[in-house]
Amino acid sequence: MSIRLEEQSALLDALPEHAASLLRDNWSEATRTFSGAGLRNYLRGVEAFNDLGRNENLLLSYIEKAPQLARAVGEDCVPLLIEFILAMASKTSGEVLGLLVDAAPGAAARLGDIEVFTQFLDLMSHVAATAPRGMRPLLEHLDRLFGQLTLGGLRRWVQWGLKTYANDIEGQHRYFSLQSPDALSVLQRERKGTVFIDVQRRLNMYLRAIWGRDFFMRPTAGDYENREGLRPYIERYVIHIADAYDDYKIGEDAQAGIVSGVDIYRAAANHCAAHLVFTREPMPSDGLSALERAVCELIEDARVEALACARYPNMRNAWLALHPAPVAHEPQTPGELLHRLAYGLLDPGYEDSHAWVADALARFRAWPTLEAGGQSLTLGVQLAAALAEFGLPPYHAERDRQRAIYRDDNRFIWSGGDYDTDEALMATWEPKQQRRDVNVMEMVNAVDVEFAGDDAQEIWVLGTEFMLDDGTSLNELEGGQATSMPVHYHEWDYQIQLERPEWATVIERRPAMGDLDEIERTLDTLKPTVSRLRHKIEALVPQGMQRIRHLEDGDDLDIDAAVRAMIDLRSGRQPDPRVMMRNRLHNRDVGVLMLLDVSESANDAVPGGDETILSLTRKACLVLAEALEKIGDPFALHAFSSDGRHDVRYQRIKDFNQPYDDTGKARLAGMTAGYSTRLGTALRHAGGFLRHLPQQKKLLLVITDGEPADVDVRDPQYLRYDARYAVDELRRAGIVTYGLSLDPYADQYVSQIFGIGRYAVVDHVERLPEKLSTLYMGLTR
Repeated sequence: MSIRLEEQSALLDALPEHAASLLRDNWSEATRTFSGAGLRNYLRGVEAFNDLGRNENLLLSYIEKAPQLARAVGEDCVPLLIEFILAMASKTSGEVLGLLVDAAPGAAARLGDIEVFTQFLDLMSHVAATAPRGMRPLLEHLDRLFGQLTLGGLRRWVQWGLKTYANDIEGQHRYFSLQSPDALSVLQRERKGTVFIDVQRRLNMYLRAIWGRDFFMRPTAGDYENREGLRPYIERYVIHIADAYDDYKIGEDAQAGIVSGVDIYRAAANHCAAHLVFTREPMPSDGLSALERAVCELIEDARVEALACARYPNMRNAWLALHPAPVAHEPQTPGELLHRLAYGLLDPGYEDSHAWVADALARFRAWPTLEAGGQSLTLGVQLAAALAEFGLPPYHAERDRQRAIYRDDNRFIWSGGDYDTDEALMATWEPKQQRRDVNVMEMVNAVDVEFAGDDAQEIWVLGTEFMLDDGTSLNELEGGQATSMPVHYHEWDYQIQLERPEWATVIERRPAMGDLDEIERTLDTLKPTVSRLRHKIEALVPQGMQRIRHLEDGDDLDIDAAVRAMIDLRSGRQPDPRVMMRNRLHNRDVGVLMLLDVSESANDAVPGGDETILSLTRKACLVLAEALEKIGDPFALHAFSSDGRHDVRYQRIKDFNQPYDDTGKARLAGMTAGYSTRLGTALRHAGGFLRHLPQQKKLLLVITDGEPADVDVRDPQYLRYDARYAVDELRRAGIVTYGLSLDPYADQYVSQIFGIGRYAVVDHVERLPEKLSTLYMGLTR
């Protein structure tokens, strides 16, 4: 349910005058950005910072910047920021905290992930605890730093300054304010290359095109000391990849080529994708030494890359470019031989003079098939035992690790398995809710969970009515509505450019019956409008037989045109060859579904009047329905609202195959408004009814009074992009979708959803019946 600022009078009275005024000015933006739960968290933050009483600038910064932060990485980060500021209040001044709040939206937008933003807050906490005098200059120059560094680079830059100037307060100030030569030197060294969030969309589309499936990727920042934290890894089927890559120089000479950061991302993503596709069962690691694990990992890397190259040969060159060329000399460490073997396993034409590498290459290339993953373990253990006989120093994990920067850390092959989309979804988003059919005894013996809500792990469904001893059903006693079996739909996540399969659930509910007499009284007042609309529609498209003249190929000869052609021919002029005509039976071939948004905001009063938006929408539907019924166009009237993704409430007030009689009118009278607006899912469900219509022209007419929003969605852009994606899906299915918005400020997001020329904004809501009628005539020409 929506939260009104007028209801927060106690909070407004407690705020300083300037802060209360700023909250009123920003309230419209906050309501468009936050869900209901997000608004409550936002107001709690306002109250908490006001009670903190440290600095009014902190409160003002929060009121203004929190909606921007929510738009950047989602509203879940706002409670994190509140907790962080309250915890930091005893460590630094209110003015510094205000600077941090001011910088938070820009930092979050650049980092692009809530977990990486949380790491940024941890870094700020570390600076405040270690060098509190450096916080202010650091925050004042944060925009410049993020313009050149990733979070990993910033962390290493900060850590260098903290260590170097641990006991020098003036030195800390010069370093963090970028006045020290050391600060500029380290900044140049740690500068970023290609940033993941800048190429994420292209990378997702590239992987989908290559592998024919979706992969889930998230950025990860480097560690404190070096860039080895940038090595990719796979965890719970999600690819964690570096937040930035520098360009890679091939070789040391001046003529060496350069591999761009984008190509490094592609190579790393393809390698991880090969593991997810071809590593079908984990290898047991019990009892293996570090050397044995390293050789097994190297062989498994070579196996999955060989399988990938068999499908896509050009991958080999991309991977070889990122392997430093091996040097044939007497090896001093196991790592040198491992690198030569890694290069040779990828390059079929490579030969090596060392006996161990040559034997390993021969045994790998002699495998009859690469499909069996267990042979990597067998061969790896055998080769590790043979390598121990050459008298080299013991294997050291840091010194002897693989040198190819695109390869992952191989934790997946010891705990992986077949690629599981559901597991990847659970790792990336919240677990899926389960519905289970139960019998009467299970339902009777169940312990009710009074406060179970949208996050319940299970929903129990009883297939029949639960009848009490007096003959009434439990639904009737509790006022519950009869519902259909759930229908699941995907949703589009614009941030990762992927569909979330079976993400939203539509549950159809039986429409309530209202006062039919009220409908009849309303129709009496609307009779002139209905009659006028019916005559306009009938006159718009002629019915019956139409004669089409001036055709070169037709059914009959057009005598008048033939005579004119003969006169032209006798007169020496070029005759018009279009002397035929055809008779065509013209009937209206249109089917329309009116989809009504009956969310909570429909209960609001029309500006300047006492009538509600819901009542006016009902009148407009009555006008159009009466006219369509008279002229014979098939139509359906449906309504929707939502209470989270698990409960998109859908009501079929009138279907195409049902007459428009007293039952449909009573259902329209009983239509009520409540909850939220998950538009994309409702569009997909409505499109299912239109797809089965035999009519050639199918029209989905959406009447809504606000932008898409729901209680479980933090990012205000998420449902807009999903609705746009649903509109595109319907367009490809031959369904025309048109949006009629009652929000006078809706031009930007409605055009984004429905497209240019496919929407209208009713600035004066009281003109809705007239606007709807004119709109229908224009769309069904």
